[in-house]
Amino acid sequence: MWITPEEVLLANALWVSERANPYFILQRRKGHGRGGGITGLLVGTLDVVLDSSARVAPYRILHQTGESQIFWNIACGSSRKEITEHWEWLETNLLQTLSIFDNDDDITTFVKGKIQGIIAEENKSGKAQEDEDPGKFREAELKMRKLFGMPEEEKLVNYYPCSYWKGRVPRQGWIYLSVNHLCFYSFLLGKEVSLVVQWTDVTQLDKNATLVFPESIRVSTRGTEHFFSMFLNINETFKLMEQLANIAMRQLLDNESFSADRFLPKPCKTLKNVSALKRDLDARAKNERYRALFRLTPDERLDGHTDCTLWTPFTKMHVVGQMFVSNNYICFTSREEDLCQLIIPLREVTIVEKADSSSVLPSPLSISTKNKMTFLFANLKDRDFLVQRISDFLQRTPDRPCGLNSQSENPSPSTPPSPVLGLGEMPQNQHYSPSLPTAKKGLLQIYQQDIPEELGPKVTREKMKEESWNIHFFEYGRGVCMYRTSKTRELVLNGIPESLRGELWLLFSGAQNEMNTHPGYYGSLIEQAMGKCTLATEEIERDLHRSMPEHHAFQNEMGIAALRRVLTAYAYRNPGIGYCQAMNIVTSVLLLYCTEEQAFWLLVALCERMLPDYYNTRVVGQSHTLKHMMTAVVFCVCVYVCQQCFSVSGALVDQGVFEELTRECLPLLYERMQELGVISTISLSWFLTLFLSVMPFDSAVLLVDCFFYEGIKVIFQVSLAVLHANMDQLLSCSDEGEAMTILGRYLDNVVNKQTVSPPIPHLHALLTSGNNPPPEIDAFELIKASYEKFGSLRADVIEQMRFKQRLKVIQSLEDTAKRSVVRAIMTDSAFTIEELEELYVLFKAKHIMSCYWGSSSTAAERHDPSLPYLEQYRIDCGQFVQLFSALAPWSCGLHTHTLSSRLFRLLDQNKDSLINFKEFVTGLSGMYHGDMTEKLKLLYKLHLPPALCPEEAESALEATHFFTDDDTPQGEELKEAGDASTAGDTDDRKEEKPKDYKYYLRMWAKEHEPKKESIKDLPRMNQEQFIEMCKTLYNMFSEDPMEQELYHGIATVASLLLRIGEVGKKFSNNGGKKAEASTVDALQPEREDSSGEGGSGQSLVSKALAEAQLETPPPTASGSDEEAKDDTSVSSYSVVSAGSLQCEDIADDTVLIGCVGGDGADRRRGSAPDADWSITFEQVLASFLTETSLVDYFEKKHDIQSKIKACKSLRAVERQISTSSDLDFSLTTQ
Repeated sequence: MWITPEEVLLANALWVSERANPYFILQRRKGHGRGGGITGLLVGTLDVVLDSSARVAPYRILHQTGESQIFWNIACGSSRKEITEHWEWLETNLLQTLSIFDNDDDITTFVKGKIQGIIAEENKSGKAQEDEDPGKFREAELKMRKLFGMPEEEKLVNYYPCSYWKGRVPRQGWIYLSVNHLCFYSFLLGKEVSLVVQWTDVTQLDKNATLVFPESIRVSTRGTEHFFSMFLNINETFKLMEQLANIAMRQLLDNESFSADRFLPKPCKTLKNVSALKRDLDARAKNERYRALFRLTPDERLDGHTDCTLWTPFTKMHVVGQMFVSNNYICFTSREEDLCQLIIPLREVTIVEKADSSSVLPSPLSISTKNKMTFLFANLKDRDFLVQRISDFLQRTPDRPCGLNSQSENPSPSTPPSPVLGLGEMPQNQHYSPSLPTAKKGLLQIYQQDIPEELGPKVTREKMKEESWNIHFFEYGRGVCMYRTSKTRELVLNGIPESLRGELWLLFSGAQNEMNTHPGYYGSLIEQAMGKCTLATEEIERDLHRSMPEHHAFQNEMGIAALRRVLTAYAYRNPGIGYCQAMNIVTSVLLLYCTEEQAFWLLVALCERMLPDYYNTRVVGQSHTLKHMMTAVVFCVCVYVCQQCFSVSGALVDQGVFEELTRECLPLLYERMQELGVISTISLSWFLTLFLSVMPFDSAVLLVDCFFYEGIKVIFQVSLAVLHANMDQLLSCSDEGEAMTILGRYLDNVVNKQTVSPPIPHLHALLTSGNNPPPEIDAFELIKASYEKFGSLRADVIEQMRFKQRLKVIQSLEDTAKRSVVRAIMTDSAFTIEELEELYVLFKAKHIMSCYWGSSSTAAERHDPSLPYLEQYRIDCGQFVQLFSALAPWSCGLHTHTLSSRLFRLLDQNKDSLINFKEFVTGLSGMYHGDMTEKLKLLYKLHLPPALCPEEAESALEATHFFTDDDTPQGEELKEAGDASTAGDTDDRKEEKPKDYKYYLRMWAKEHEPKKESIKDLPRMNQEQFIEMCKTLYNMFSEDPMEQELYHGIATVASLLLRIGEVGKKFSNNGGKKAEASTVDALQPEREDSSGEGGSGQSLVSKALAEAQLETPPPTASGSDEEAKDDTSVSSYSVVSAGSLQCEDIADDTVLIGCVGGDGADRRRGSAPDADWSITFEQVLASFLTETSLVDYFEKKHDIQSKIKACKSLRAVERQISTSSDLDFSLTTQ
């Protein structure tokens, strides 16, 4: 390619000149191409180690004038062909022009200007992309694509020098991290190592340091482990690997492919060798940390952050920390943890002004809000720029949401595509109205009962709590702009008053912000969602009356209706999640303290931010969970939990994190619990329902208070505290049933002694037996103990552990899916379990590739996680053709593409242009494990509609305009048969008697029985279709060792079938039905009159075989004997057309290959198909059985393992070579 002219001082250092003229020199890099010796090996090694551009572009063109010692590099190329084109262009277009210049400087100026003009013209269309990535990085991306055979769609994120440990020997080279692959390349003294790992195959990624591998990164897949070390910046590399692996896991879980951020802000300064994708991923990581820290919505984008101080009036001091500015918020967090945190929505800001600077208060900035609060920041480094950015965001921020305009300006990221109505547009007297009781109050307030006198002291304590919070609001502010300090946490741990619980849940979870920015959204969503019958609504109806049935608020229609509306609205908002069990338990608790709209937004925060992937439609492990839970001893405690506990991916991830925390914090107990298998059982129900299903309601709601303030770490802390409190008893347990009984009784007796609500019956109380109930445990003491013993847990550490577990869990889900699919189809396939698993991996890889590099239909259309595993992954025709070409035993040369397309249409029964794995295996199984009849049946069906489309049938014939009514006989015959059957059905219906339910059950069972297709059910084949089948057979036999015998055999069979068709046509024309009876006579060799259309049909066969021969790839120059044989003897096709067909059967007007004669009219008459000619599959089968060579060919068994290994080798695994091609730098497996 042409490059911007660069000055070169030493033109011949490490380069060899190959062509030269007075103005230009074409050079090749030493060590590239054949030969080179020791010098070439050293140069190649230096190029790799030093990341020289010569490794990807080993050819270049230099410009030089006269006796000047300065050269200008104007072009480079990766192959001799590419650089030669540039050289010829220079000689043709510039040499003559340059000869008229007198001054060498003018020549150089002209050449440089010309080259720069060419580059500018080439980059006109892609200028934006050229400006995105620096030149050095684009060079590295080209190198990656060339080294590893990646398409242009594969984007490089970054690359680093490192060592790859191959055995105990480190190989110094470069690691390339692209969106979908980890690649490594090394070239040291002729030894070349190349490695490609898909991120979707990674099962473990960690950073460790041992004596053998000093400070290395380990990348584990299912079969191997790879170690990389000697990084210049190992932390940066490892974080980028984590991000890319996370993207891949998300792709496996939800089928969400990576898309670059189009709105990424331009960098303030040019970043050397940093790609736009790397900046994008860095920005994503910062955004995720920012949103998690302040509980913000997924669409919030961090614009920047800066160090500053914040004046805190409650302590009368300046707190050091960081200010964060995003498109909708200004946030602050102190450097010291829990000292102070602040969130200021821009919609609340009224004034932003710069105060006067002083030595005590440098660069101050004052921000005032609508609730009369003023926040003073100071020590800002670039105050003017910060004020400008805040002003820009304020201009884009809509005014106070008083109408519905803000809703259209701030759509929710998960809003369904259908239009959303506003409150003013909402139909009256429909499913939801602001006048409903549950739209104004929580259910506890609606069903407030008189408090007994004996609860008087508790009421007093409750009022004291309320007063403490009111004092806190006065000092620290109230609402979203409240200062959040360690005092706030202390009040939360002491229990939130029931009257403030809903308000504070909304505040701490971040749901308040979403609700304020989307007024009327919930009401309009209800009107759209209610009344629609979906799978989610059916599941919701089934679970409504199982949601806290012991609470009086859900023993009437008002509570049930409110719960129905909230769950239905969320299922409609987020169809990716829809409804999952355990959501009803959590939502019913939210409705007790919040209005419907508040409960809805809390559910959004819970499912989409605070418990990611907990409530996901990808449900696994149910049987495993139930198996452990249905122990007879603990049946009563678990009958309720079993209805709720479906193991979903997010809960499985946290289950793994909990096991890891147990191993670190309680090592002795961990070993015993692993032996009993209890941790995996208990943790799911604890996490999914936040202890609400296993603990008395009044106690569990205290944990929910802490959860909304602290996040998931509280659930981990309390879970560890529960195990620690029962450690002695658990260590002495003999089985899992006893362990679960101990934990169940303990949790059942965790009580809230400060509650003012009447006691709510708890189903776990059934466990309490005898006169010696277990002692009560104060819920506040349990929470306090969890903070004292395990309060050191940090959110960032938990996130790091989640990442490790997510890799394991999602790969485990994939393995489970594979086993489920194999079990489902192994009875219908003759392949072994190992073969089916290998085929599934290849099939899924094709689907994943469509997510990487695009296709005719989007990946989301092909992958539906709600479907059974067997139908989740699907491929299109193009991908099927690739797999068929690599795996099918029938090799047809250039005709393979046509045959595989027909098989795809045959397998695609629902006509959606996609096939699933079962359909794919069905097609292959018939070829590999069917007997001769099954294989011939498949081949026969591949040449009938729908496999054979009319265009293909006509393409085999020369005069397509004659063939407009080809399928008429067959269509009429099928229609007549259909009419006859319909008439018969009508007569039967007249005689039918009323059927009872048993009859319909039998009919239903009969419909679901697999229908076995008989050979008599196959339709007849017309002449065009027969010609296409002969063409396919010729291509199938062209590469077989018994090629000549097979050609003779198929020619003989074709002749017999043509005569059979003629006999059948005569009987059909006479109105008789003796064609079948005459088949045996037709099989006997006899002479017939060569006049008529029999010869015409044979002419068509000859013509089709001639065309088929043209499709066969030319023979390779590997055997000189075969070439000599072809020169001195008749070609294989000549034997078929002129030798195998008896001369008596060839009509006068038949044109054979190699024969000269016959005019155009004769050829057209010889090519015209016979519309009345047809044969049956039985006749085809009987004819094939007469030829031993054909029987042997179709009875021959094939081994698919060799095909699978060859197909796997196409996916770049590990390769090592010592030579390279002169024309292209290609890798060859040793």
